[in-house]
Amino acid sequence: MNRRHWIAGACLAALMTALPAMAQTTLRMTWYSDGNEGEVMKDLLARFEAKNPDIKVVLDTVPFKAINENLPVQLAAGQGPDIARVVDLGGLSGFALDLRPHLKNAAYWEENFGPFLDWMRQPGNTSAIPGFMTQLTVTGPLVNKTLFEQAGVPLPGAKATWEDWAKAAKTVADKVKAPYPVAFDRSGHRFYGLAVSQGSKMIGADGNPAPIDDGFKRAAQMIADWHSSGVMSKELWGSVSGTAYRGANEEFKNAQVPFYLSGSWQIAQFDKTVGNAFDWIAAPTPCGPANCSGMPGGAALIGIKTTKSPAQVARVMDYLASEEVLSEFYGRALFVPGHIGIARKGVAYKGASPQAAAALKVFGDQVSALDPAAYRIQGYTYSRIVFNAAISRLGQAIAGEGTLAEAYKRIETDVAQQVAERNKK
Repeated sequence: MNRRHWIAGACLAALMTALPAMAQTTLRMTWYSDGNEGEVMKDLLARFEAKNPDIKVVLDTVPFKAINENLPVQLAAGQGPDIARVVDLGGLSGFALDLRPHLKNAAYWEENFGPFLDWMRQPGNTSAIPGFMTQLTVTGPLVNKTLFEQAGVPLPGAKATWEDWAKAAKTVADKVKAPYPVAFDRSGHRFYGLAVSQGSKMIGADGNPAPIDDGFKRAAQMIADWHSSGVMSKELWGSVSGTAYRGANEEFKNAQVPFYLSGSWQIAQFDKTVGNAFDWIAAPTPCGPANCSGMPGGAALIGIKTTKSPAQVARVMDYLASEEVLSEFYGRALFVPGHIGIARKGVAYKGASPQAAAALKVFGDQVSALDPAAYRIQGYTYSRIVFNAAISRLGQAIAGEGTLAEAYKRIETDVAQQVAERNKK
């Protein structure tokens, strides 16, 4: 072979070697984590890329606040990612990609994610497949059992009321000098974990928001009274304003909170951060006059319709939503499954401590106690608007910036204005 032919052959070989890299599609996935699920997802994506070298997935991890506040703005401007993990399923449904035309087996998705697909669809749409649940969550109490034992106070029973738990937690806190007897996440969704049990429906008979009903008022009065009596501390909700989220994770893991109303997504984190510092448990949702229901929820991974690579997005989603891969994700992340087939078979929670495994069982059992109103609220298009208005205005009342009666009027005004603004678009 002469030099000219050798050079030509070498150039051709180099070009052929470069072709896969030139043809590679890069997708961006916006992600947030409560515990270790980001690490698990990174591992699963690395395996996907090894089997699919023509697709590169960049995992952009952001704070939870950015998912609620920044991502909707990006999506509205057409500058969103290709895939995103979201919690405002109804509110962001207009930005979701319908994966159905690109999926290998749409029937698999309908069979295993069917009940939750409606949460991600726009009103009236009965066929779109926007994504899948990275986990099903349930609101409920996390209890520092050690503090109750130190105080000599028995844990309230399975059908205990909110008042029973508040009284017990305050007694415990007074005896052991814990500064926060009862802590609630400062979140509209968590507030509705109380409001639904009081009979709140959120949605009127005409399908429009009707946030201020008797159940809502009972729940709001309880929160206000607890802050006034020292059952809840203004230091938590009062440390932020507006619609800002405030959890009590740090306070709980530092053994300052006997009773923390949060949810199942905290299990993996507390299993790691609390360790053997104290014994903690998940307790059944306390009962109100209407039911003993908390709020369902969870995060979904959805495709974004502005993507330039819908077929590649669907390939990633098909892989992550497959039973084998998703079961591993749930098991390693310690999540309640949002997949019917996996839920029926059960999840092997690898590496979970006995108390984490027990907490997962309690939350899993609570799914059957969820009231139909809670499911409707979670999938409601305007639920996030109501959640934000409720927590913002109730926060003002608790901080002394007005009465509850004034808060109710402001909530109704806020919701009406924001619904009207959304419907203009």
